[in-house]
Amino acid sequence: MNIIQLIIHILEYILLIYFGFATVYIFIFGFAGLFPKKQKINRDATLRKVAVLIPGYKEDAVIVDVAKEALKQNYPNDKYDVVIIADSFQPETLEKLKKIPIKLVEVSFEVSTKSKALNKAMLELGDNYDIALVLDADNIMEKDFVSKINQAFENGFMVVQGHRVAKNTNTSFAVLDAISEEVNNHIFRKGHRKLGFSSALIGSGMAFDYAFFKKTMANVKAVGGFDKELELKLLKDKKRIEYLHEAIVLDEKVQKSEVFAKQRKRWLSAQFVYFGRYFFPGLYHLFFKANLDFFDKVYQMISPPRVLLVGLVTIITLLYGFIDLIFPNANFLKFGFMEWWPVFLLVIFAFLFSIPRKFYSIQTLKAALTLPKAFFLMFASLFKLKGTNKKFIHTEHGQTN
Repeated sequence: MNIIQLIIHILEYILLIYFGFATVYIFIFGFAGLFPKKQKINRDATLRKVAVLIPGYKEDAVIVDVAKEALKQNYPNDKYDVVIIADSFQPETLEKLKKIPIKLVEVSFEVSTKSKALNKAMLELGDNYDIALVLDADNIMEKDFVSKINQAFENGFMVVQGHRVAKNTNTSFAVLDAISEEVNNHIFRKGHRKLGFSSALIGSGMAFDYAFFKKTMANVKAVGGFDKELELKLLKDKKRIEYLHEAIVLDEKVQKSEVFAKQRKRWLSAQFVYFGRYFFPGLYHLFFKANLDFFDKVYQMISPPRVLLVGLVTIITLLYGFIDLIFPNANFLKFGFMEWWPVFLLVIFAFLFSIPRKFYSIQTLKAALTLPKAFFLMFASLFKLKGTNKKFIHTEHGQTN
């Protein structure tokens, strides 16, 4: 065996182990997510005081309607406050907000971040709250959302992630984004909780014990991906994160390819940054503190995003099949189609488990035609990540209905 063939074989092992493990991982949690996990209901639950924190940066198009919708909860009015954290809003927007029975916190930073806005707001609000509920500036809660969050705290949890679903599916990219979110909900939230692991946080539709959140957020300095840093800190301290599949919050999905690319670039950058920062602590906590939950989260930082996983596994499987067909007796490769087709099959089943039945439609079939474009946009983003996590990247919103 010459040196070139040895290098090829090593690369083949790396690819098969990396993508093979990632595939088995999502298959196991995808299968687990098929089984229901219901919340324990206590009819005499304590009604906790909730701060609904909604930070927004230049969100003039949606923030007034979102603020009005947030006031429509079937939860006692004196037990929750809607807090709009306004960064760089237009004067006329601020005037409209002041006429609504909410709390308005105006902030301004040289470099704006969600973590800075939340920290500044909590400093102004004081400590007279039991729960901090964080939304994005485009999010709309179903009317029982706060009640269900309160119920989870009654069951002893300090951190709870709600079920974020698509507000809009008006373009092919919006449909793909909606499906992507539901796949992640199924695997990394519902499936994980079913097997006893913590749910992943999303960045909005999430709630925390207020005092605990205020203290923890004071040490979160992330420019992008603050939710990733937050959940890593929580799991490192063995704080379990609950997921409420029945607690729905509507979230606007990206509608254009350029916004999709920008958003995924930000997410990929955050993943690589936090993997590098927490890899060795993750190993230490796994072997010396038996903290599998924390190590599982660290692994997620280096696992391939689902669009890249299905795209690359498909390409590699087809490539090996083509080589086996053209060169049936080739010995320059260690593996072939027979080793890769089970990986491809597991990926397909993991997605079939995870995609809600409502997306099995003609609209989704049309949206699937844009999958190659989505794949190449994400793949190209891998080579443009330098410095991304040091910049604030704003995703503009425009859908309120």
